[in-house]
Amino acid sequence: MAQQLLMPKATAVWLVDNTALSFDQIAQFCKLHPLEVKAIADGESAQGIKGLDPIGTGQLSREEIARAEGNPAYRLKLSEPKVRVPESKRKGPRYTPVSKRQDRPNAILWLVRNHPELKDAQISRLVGTTKSTIEQIRERTHWNSANLTAMDPVTLGLCSQIDLDLEVERAAKGRPLPTAAEMGATLEPARETEKYAFGYDRDEEKEPEMDADAVFAKLKSLKSTTPDDEDDDRY
Repeated sequence: MAQQLLMPKATAVWLVDNTALSFDQIAQFCKLHPLEVKAIADGESAQGIKGLDPIGTGQLSREEIARAEGNPAYRLKLSEPKVRVPESKRKGPRYTPVSKRQDRPNAILWLVRNHPELKDAQISRLVGTTKSTIEQIRERTHWNSANLTAMDPVTLGLCSQIDLDLEVERAAKGRPLPTAAEMGATLEPARETEKYAFGYDRDEEKEPEMDADAVFAKLKSLKSTTPDDEDDDRY
């Protein structure tokens, strides 16, 4: 990856104010036109831009600037970075080691059963397979369907738990909400509920009504027997 100058116009402002470099040297280093550098020096351009010190950012050394100031024909060169940032790899199908490729059908079967919301492209990214293989396992037309056993791809080492959770979350966002019938909770139709009266009958057993005459007769019989019992106790 080729090195690039950070904030070229701000760097040009600093070089104009702090060095004796020519406009051509600054223009060549900052990838600007010499007239634009001249406009910066005259205060006609980049008035609101604060100069950026290329020495502080490690893109130029004082020796390099001094060498260019002593030779107008010298062209400034960027300093080598102290830290190398690895280039990002191009995204593509996940590489699966040869020793684990035989486990991919089992992992695909596990994903198809446990996460039916996943699309074929997502399964392909997780375990590094092809859409045709996924379709064969879905339709049970794979040549080894009878011997396949559903196995967690994370346990098999084909993908990480973070990658699996991420793909499941992505699939859940695009999935429609479940209907009431799918959740098993349905409402009775209105024509059925209209038949219910406001004070519906309960199946609770009702207590029998009390007969007042029978109660008073029982009390009188109790009172009449009480004195006789007391008289018998005296003798």
